[in-house]
Order: sequence, then structure tokens, then C-alpha cells
Amino acid sequence: MSIRHAPYEDAADFSIGLKPIAEAAWLEGGEDDPAARKDPLHAAWNDVVWGETPASRPGQQEVLDLVEAVLGPVPSGQGLPPLYAAARRVADDLVLMERRDGAWRVAALSLCAPTFFRADEVLGRSLAQIHDPVHGFEGRFLARVLRIFDGLRPGLILERRNWSVVNSAETFTPDSGPIRARISSIPQAQAGTELFVRVERQTLRRLPRTGGALFTIRVWLHPLEALAADPPRLAAFAHAWRTAAADFRAYKRLALYDELVGGFLRAHGESDGTAGG
Repeated sequence: MSIRHAPYEDAADFSIGLKPIAEAAWLEGGEDDPAARKDPLHAAWNDVVWGETPASRPGQQEVLDLVEAVLGPVPSGQGLPPLYAAARRVADDLVLMERRDGAWRVAALSLCAPTFFRADEVLGRSLAQIHDPVHGFEGRFLARVLRIFDGLRPGLILERRNWSVVNSAETFTPDSGPIRARISSIPQAQAGTELFVRVERQTLRRLPRTGGALFTIRVWLHPLEALAADPPRLAAFAHAWRTAAADFRAYKRLALYDELVGGFLRAHGESDGTAGG
């Protein structure tokens, strides 16, 4: 199995890590019919995957215009909120940020591949409020992130990636409880197939007409076993797992997987020891 992204090769700590990318690299694709996945979620879990604030429709329309400029006119979707119509065309989740009441806030979002959070938990909230659970974020990163949002110029697209380990192959994971409750039942011999590296590839760009910002999130998953076929990436992952900073380990709850991941690494020749393993 090909591994699309391996951000653990770069860092095992929290990092803003934004880099400019070309317009042609903005949407990665990789899903034939995103609407087939997203429409049932919007129907069954609307408050979990969708939200919009009053007066956000002009910004939503600008997002739709950007997506149509890349993929062509939306074939259907009349009567849908523009951001949802745009989200049905792309594999990414779409988050519209607008500056209101002196802060950058979530104005609208389609969130069909959430990593342990819900749309109704973040709608209308500021960047500081959204990242409050991330230990040390305010002191280390908040001021810089705000400068990036404020200074983002039209035409510039920024990209970053992060990673975690989860025991689920599903992209729709709004609640960590049921997933983490199953960890203790995973046999060590099945760690490679039951544990997955979950990567979020994120982009950020300014909306020149309305002044907002569009944040995209594309989730990629590969089983831990895929690393066994790629020794350099297996070694990079093992190093990242062993050396991950305490804040990063605590926020990502990596300790829950120490025994399973440690056993997997030892079984594949990475026997230098793992945190807790």
C-alpha cells in the first residue's frame, strides 16, 4: 500500500509547519464521488458535520466559486448552502473562517472526516477557543497563527500536515470514546492491521472578495502494517514514536497505544525501544 503522506518524517512535536504550495496542488483529490460519502452523513448527523452562522453565505459562495474554478460548475446542489455544495465536490472538509468581533472565528463548515470533534462544538468559536485543549498552544503558537491569518495575501496557498495513531479505519470519527474503548481487545499480533496512522493534510488560503479564509482538511489513513513494506518510513516512524515530545504524546493520547506499537516495531526489527514499549 502506497503511503501518501508521512509527516512523522519531519517532526514528532507540535509544529505550525506551513509551507507555500502551487495552485495546482491545492486539492489532492483521490476520491471518485465525495458526495456519496458526505450526503448520508449530512442527512444522519447534520449537527455533527455541518454548521453555518448568519451572514456567512457570501463567504460560502466565494468558496464554491474557487472549487468550481478548479473542478468545473457544480452539476447539482441548487438550494444547498454554497459551502455544502462545494464540499460535495471535494474529498476535503471545508472550514470558512471570518474575522468577527475582533477574532478569527468559524463562520461555516462541512466536517465529514472529523478527528474527535464536532461541527457544533466549534461553530462561531475563535482560533484561541478551538485550540484551547492543545496544551501549550496559546503560549507557543497562538500569536503566530493570528499573524498568519491576518497577513495571508490573496493568491498564496499554505499547506501543513499532522499525524496520530488510531484504532479505526473510518474517516468519520467525531467521538474518541467508542474507538479507544476497543484498544484493550486488540491482540498484539493484529496491531499492524488494527492500528492506523491518521494524517491530516491541511491548507489555508485567503478569500480575496469577502476577506475570509478557507481552511481545508483532507484525511489519509494507512495501516501500521504498510510501514513494514517501506523500511525508511518505518525507521522514521519508530524514531518519531520514541522521541515525541510530552505535550504531543499527551494531546494525541499516544500512551494508549504504546504496548501495541512497541510490539509491532520490535516485530519488524525496530527494537531500539519505544516510549513505554
